[in-house]
Amino acid sequence: MKRSNNPAPSGLKLTLSAGLASVLVSGVLVALKLWALAETGALSIAASLADSALDLMMSIAAAVAIVYAARPPDEDHAFGHTSAEDLVALAQSVFILISAGVIGWAATLRLISPEPPVLASEGRGLIVMTASVVLTLGLVWWQGRVARRTGSKVVAADRLHYLGDLLPSLGAIAALWMSSHYGIGSIDAVVALGAAGVLAVGALRIGKDAWDALMDRTADPAILDGIAAITRDWPGVRGFHDLKSRMAGSRIFVHLHIELDGDQSLRQAHDIGAGLRRAIIAAYPHADVIIHKDVYAP
Repeated sequence: MKRSNNPAPSGLKLTLSAGLASVLVSGVLVALKLWALAETGALSIAASLADSALDLMMSIAAAVAIVYAARPPDEDHAFGHTSAEDLVALAQSVFILISAGVIGWAATLRLISPEPPVLASEGRGLIVMTASVVLTLGLVWWQGRVARRTGSKVVAADRLHYLGDLLPSLGAIAALWMSSHYGIGSIDAVVALGAAGVLAVGALRIGKDAWDALMDRTADPAILDGIAAITRDWPGVRGFHDLKSRMAGSRIFVHLHIELDGDQSLRQAHDIGAGLRRAIIAAYPHADVIIHKDVYAP
């Protein structure tokens, strides 16, 4: 029977629904915040807008990655297509850093300006930002449900990103409320500066993870220890060596040499290796495992 690394059709549909919902929500948020920025001139909204624009890019990339990663390996891509996720993530991290720098610079200039900043139409801005928080919470709820049912790491990561995005939105709401009730416009620049810092930290983290994957960095040591423990206790395996791994997108590629009794039949050796491979994939569903069989030499 031909092996397939693709998720079950129902799981793929759920995962795609989460990806589509993410794109739609982030698109609506970008449009709303563009209007709110034009109405209020608040830098905190600009920071939240930049974050939502990033969300839109990441959501589109995640949706494309879900579809693209579902494609089986072909002659030109024997190990699949998951490295596209890392290329997109690296490009996104550069965009985030640029956005964070622009927002931070503008916030600093506003803070040191002798003229106090004046915001306008705070009420409209509050309505938009409150609506954005409600939409984000709804999206996070659905993504959490899909991630639990499908085990999709792409959806789970996207959900964590949106949870982190609630901070700039809540900060913008606080800044607009303070400006509206107390006339303290400088809070807006402080919130924007903090949001720029959060964006920069996130960009560096995303960029590092993508770079590590593109440079064939090994998998998490805890995963390798788990694979080693499964192999060590597997019936018929006398020993193992050369356990190697690399990351590509959401997948883990594992190469392993196991040592078997040289006097047993080829069918017996095959059954031991196939059973071990199934056990490793059951424990780590995103693993792609290749097992080499060597003769045990005491």
